[in-house]
Amino acid sequence: MRSSGRVPATIYGRQAKPQNLEVNTREISDLIHHHVSENLLVDLSIENDERAKRLALVQEIQHHPIDGKVLHVDFHEVAENEKVLVNVPVETIGEAAGVKNNGGVLEHVLYKLKVRCLPRDLPEQLTVDVSALEIGKTIHLGEITAPAGVEIIGDKKLPVVSVTAPRAEEEVAPIAEAKAAGDVEMTKEKKEEGAEGGEAKAGEKAPAKAEAKPAAGDKKAEAKPEAKAEKKK
Repeated sequence: MRSSGRVPATIYGRQAKPQNLEVNTREISDLIHHHVSENLLVDLSIENDERAKRLALVQEIQHHPIDGKVLHVDFHEVAENEKVLVNVPVETIGEAAGVKNNGGVLEHVLYKLKVRCLPRDLPEQLTVDVSALEIGKTIHLGEITAPAGVEIIGDKKLPVVSVTAPRAEEEVAPIAEAKAAGDVEMTKEKKEEGAEGGEAKAGEKAPAKAEAKPAAGDKKAEAKPEAKAEKKK
């Protein structure tokens, strides 16, 4: 299927039973590459289906680990008047004052936040302005302003972005000069008569064992109705 320019997909939700689909590789790739995140709301046109149009969220996309090509897509069918819970990426804008003026380090603690909203209000990402952030200051979850119609879920005290002080350079201890061979004092222990000397044999430590788990195999996809994905306006 993939060699013929199609990607296996699945659509599921409370509206109907799960169904296997095929989507055009170029269409889904263009849809992903023209958006800042993979949180997409799409209209699916499914051939020979009772419902010609289906509103769905792109729930998960599996990529090839080397070339990044799309291997599989999960669609979550939703209703326009039904609120959904989605993890949305967080991006920072501006240069923190503590970094710019005092050499601080910007630490991104949370990269995704869970939001609840109607599908049409779903943001592709949340932006946080860090321009006024000084060293030792933190922006918490409760301080982030959500877009209209969007509710951020979680503990309001959770840190999202912070600026920490720069690490002090470690002092390197000077290397002691080696003594000349003539300055080294050598001592010799006197053995008592009748005493037998011997060296203790050093024990060897057994090497640690590492176990490797086999990688999971790919699922075989059956040819199913082809679906066309369009970005929901």
